[in-house]
Order: sequence, then structure tokens, then C-alpha cells
Amino acid sequence: MLNHVNPSERIRAALEILNLPPLISLRELKAKYRDIAKKHHQDSVAEEAQMGCVNLAYETLKEYMEKYRFSFSDEEILKQFPEESHAVRFKF
Repeated sequence: MLNHVNPSERIRAALEILNLPPLISLRELKAKYRDIAKKHHQDSVAEEAQMGCVNLAYETLKEYMEKYRFSFSDEEILKQFPEESHAVRFKF
């Protein structure tokens, strides 16, 4: 399961379980989790096992996102907003 792999693999596995892209906001993560939880929240044993896996994936990603330190360097900002770099470089 997710607990027995290195952090990088754990993050990738959690993204795969929740069917998420590598770049996502905390708000998007929470919305996706709610959607999945609504679909799989039933009283059957199979659904309970699947929800356990979904819950672990969600907690893994949420913890990572809450503890991750963001860089506010110009380089990092331009990576996140490449259109701004383009607009600045080609001003008339």
C-alpha cells in the first residue's frame, strides 16, 4: 500500500488512485475527493476497502500540500505563469 514506498512514489500512487494530474490545487484535491467519496460511500465491504485506499491517498496528498514550502522567486512564478513572461518580453 502507500505506506511502504518512498515519498515520491507515494505521491505518484496517490495521484493515480484519485486520477489527478501532477499539478493541482488543494481546492481541486478536496473537490475530487468529495466526488469520489460520494460515488464509493456505501455499506458494502468492497466499497469500504476501496474508500480506505481513497482516504489514504487523499490524506497523503493533503499532508504534502499543507507542508510543502512554496518558492516565490521570479523563476518559480514565471514557471507557474508562463504567459506573463511572454507578455513582458514582447511589449511594444
